[in-house]
Amino acid sequence: MSDSALHLRQAPAGRHGPWRRRAAWLRYAPWAYEARQDTLLIAAGIPLSLPVLLTTLDVKSFGPLLILVLVCLDLLSAAQRNRFAALRGVRIPGRLPSEAGWSARLRAGMTWRQAAYHLVVAPLLATGALLVLAGWGIGLAMASVLVWVWALPAHHPLHSGPGWTTVLGWVTVGGLLLLLAASWAARRVAAAEEWAARSLLGPNRAELLAQRVESLAESRAGVVDAADAERRRIERDLHDGAQQRLVSLAMNLGLARRTLKNVPPEAMQVIVEAHEEAQAAIEELRDLVRGLHPVVLEDRGLDAALSGIAARSPVPVHLDVDLPARVPPAVEAVAYFTVSEALANVARHARASRVDLSVRRTGDVIRIVIDDDGVGGADASRGTGLTGLRKRAASVDGTLTLSSPRGGPTTITVELPCEL
Repeated sequence: MSDSALHLRQAPAGRHGPWRRRAAWLRYAPWAYEARQDTLLIAAGIPLSLPVLLTTLDVKSFGPLLILVLVCLDLLSAAQRNRFAALRGVRIPGRLPSEAGWSARLRAGMTWRQAAYHLVVAPLLATGALLVLAGWGIGLAMASVLVWVWALPAHHPLHSGPGWTTVLGWVTVGGLLLLLAASWAARRVAAAEEWAARSLLGPNRAELLAQRVESLAESRAGVVDAADAERRRIERDLHDGAQQRLVSLAMNLGLARRTLKNVPPEAMQVIVEAHEEAQAAIEELRDLVRGLHPVVLEDRGLDAALSGIAARSPVPVHLDVDLPARVPPAVEAVAYFTVSEALANVARHARASRVDLSVRRTGDVIRIVIDDDGVGGADASRGTGLTGLRKRAASVDGTLTLSSPRGGPTTITVELPCEL
């Protein structure tokens, strides 16, 4: 290594050597470092709590003080949280988003926990912090008494008075013990402040869980809406792309089938089979598109879409729909596919001769009742059909109940919440 490089590496140590040595001393003296950090933490809380402490000495001022604290509650709590974040590295969550309005704040338990912290706990802890600071000051003065005596003039009586050396020695020892006690008290007060802040300034476990549930519900609703939008997009792409191409191909093959007369029978047979395959592919693609997201559901709503399902059902369906207005698209899609799959299950398993389908909206709930006169005995635990229906309803926070005694009838009731 060159001399210049060595000089560059050693230069910062020369400029900041004392500070680095002091930082190293603190690292090797964890007791002193922790005592300093604890003292800084509790000392920083005194200005935030001392006005309240002085005001509480007058009983008559407690009412105005409570109103003032409630008005400035978020500001005081934010200041306390910033104190713990800066000096302790403790991150305390703030107010929940659901507590935005004043009425919600007054009803929230977090508001009154914070008020109790600022009106009762913080003043008591500030008192403890003042005592700790007094202990540090008095202990430091007592521990350094010999230095102050040494600084006095030589003819001062303390330099020559009988017994003063023993007394000053005991005062110094007492000061050192007081410093140790102040360090211990600072740690205890800081720990109490951290515990109180975690318990009272932030949301409790139940509130955090409620917030988490609300966030998950919103996320799930967003996923359901995104999936429904994606189904609609795929349906449009298939309807406007592949389906139109197949229709054009089938038309051309049909035209060739009708107009070409002088072709060998083998070639005509190939044209006929291709025409029939194209028509079959169109039907399958229409069923696929209808299963993804029927056009009639998006254009004309749930009433018209359910009428189409009832008309295609091999079991006669008596349909009764009472929906005064359109509901959210995701709820419409869940209702449509629930009814479609339920009617398919009736046709496959129930051996029913009639199905009564009722769809009504009461308040913010759509209630779907599917009643058939089949053999009954349906059990969700023995197959995936009813389980899939229940999961589909649950995707929008809906419920499904089943009543299917042996011998029938079978009644499926689905309730889907929707916005007003």
